Amino acid sequence: MACEFFKGLTLFLSYAILAAVLGMLQFGYNTGVINAPEVNIENFMKDVYKDRYGEDISDDYVKRLYSVAVSIFAIGGMLGGFSGGIIANRFGRKGGLLLNNVLGIVGGCLMGFTKMAHSYEMLFFGRFIIGVNCGLNTSLVPMYISEIAPLNLRGGLGTVNQLAVTVGLLVSQVLGIEQILGTDEGWPVLLLLAICPAILQLLLLPVCPESPRYLLITKQWEEEARKALRRLRASNQVEEDIEEMRAEERAQQAESRISMTELICSPTLRAPLIIGVVMQLSQQLSGINAVFYYSTNLYTSSGLTEESAKFATIGIGSIMVVMTLVSIPLMDRTGRRTLHLYGLGGMFIFSIFITISFLIKEMIDWMSYLSVVSTLFFVVFFAVGPGSIPWMITAELFSQGPRPAAMSIAVLVNWIANFVVGIGFPSMKTSLENYTFLPFSAFLAIFWIFTYKQVPETKNKTFEEILALFRHGNDRSSLRDSRLYGSMLNCVNALEGHIPPAESAALMVAEEKPHPDSFVFAAGSERSSDAPAQPERSPPPLPPPRFPNSGV
Repeated sequence: MACEFFKGLTLFLSYAILAAVLGMLQFGYNTGVINAPEVNIENFMKDVYKDRYGEDISDDYVKRLYSVAVSIFAIGGMLGGFSGGIIANRFGRKGGLLLNNVLGIVGGCLMGFTKMAHSYEMLFFGRFIIGVNCGLNTSLVPMYISEIAPLNLRGGLGTVNQLAVTVGLLVSQVLGIEQILGTDEGWPVLLLLAICPAILQLLLLPVCPESPRYLLITKQWEEEARKALRRLRASNQVEEDIEEMRAEERAQQAESRISMTELICSPTLRAPLIIGVVMQLSQQLSGINAVFYYSTNLYTSSGLTEESAKFATIGIGSIMVVMTLVSIPLMDRTGRRTLHLYGLGGMFIFSIFITISFLIKEMIDWMSYLSVVSTLFFVVFFAVGPGSIPWMITAELFSQGPRPAAMSIAVLVNWIANFVVGIGFPSMKTSLENYTFLPFSAFLAIFWIFTYKQVPETKNKTFEEILALFRHGNDRSSLRDSRLYGSMLNCVNALEGHIPPAESAALMVAEEKPHPDSFVFAAGSERSSDAPAQPERSPPPLPPPRFPNSGV
């Protein structure tokens, strides 16, 4: 198994993946970097406010300002993630990444020189710019890696994105402790270090080739695609890769692209779209970003010293790295739906334990350590399921035509929910105090029930088989409106045995047609219903998700 995985992983391909994945490390770093220096940044805001207005700022107001600094990152992420496809098609995958590093350097400098400029507005603007940078990275990096990797490595290398995010998160937490940069003098340097991944990528990435798929399918530059493949494969035998890309191109031509408006309005695709959106919400409204953004504050509230709280936060980052590695073999062995149920169920249980530890921390001294252990296990179960699976299932529910629009909606919903948690958690903590995690517990219970009732298992299933799961589910779940999938499945069933599976899959996203004889195929010829059956062929593989299976 291991030998099969490493087959095709050349030295130059490894170099290209390392250069590209720095963008995801940037994303993880900026997600976690704001956590540890919370008190230092709030003190800075208090000093600036007093110098400007000659009076002390209220604690509630400074908490709101800090929550803006945290959550405006997600607003930038929405803009960047939503426009990632446009940038990728206009400038290329590699070209988009190189241009994006300019935003990374600008955003890092703005954050790093905030204290020197004596302006917390500069911090807000820097966090917004670095958010746009990270949003673009969440789209461009997985796209580039999946398109330069050989077929047998795409699934495994997809997990490299999540691993880079967790490593970036851990690095930011380690550097944020008081002994390193978590001080009143050191926190601007901590934020300024965000320029390092961007500069390093600017130095390493120009040597790498552009995505061969982009060169061949989008630009129609076949010779340039061959040159790129020869470098990446360290071989002149690239015809198999070229033919695979041609097959993907034919599949795309056979299935028209669907806009977001058409996707939302299509009754045949509404059920998988709802499932995709709810899966994204189950990731962000689980409470995980409250832990990532505010865990230091949570730990101090539960009775730990500030220094101990920062070390406990490092434990969260370490757990994420380890569990990301552990979850890789479980993904295809256990199944997406099963792992997601385990993850949501475990998070629900330990969110209750977190609440219990908050309630009785004043009665029993060691309860502060229960909150630490509960939070760590909360993160463990997040890494097992909700951290990566929503992205995978959302991509697997849709075929080539509607997938780009579906993933754009998914990334927008994900970042919006991220923003809501980031901006709302401080106020929620003030209002609910020890009961802060109960709303997340309620959401987790709702999402567990929804997953159990509505979400199909997509492991090792084609798009046709997934649609069949929806059809069978109509008899025992709330997906009883046969109009959602009836017309589409009837067409497919009527054609079954008369057309190759590849063309059949392409037709599944079409709207209802009056009769199968009226379908016009990509080759331009019509096939009548009494035509002889064609030998069965394996459909071209669906490309992997173009977004990271990140939790944030």
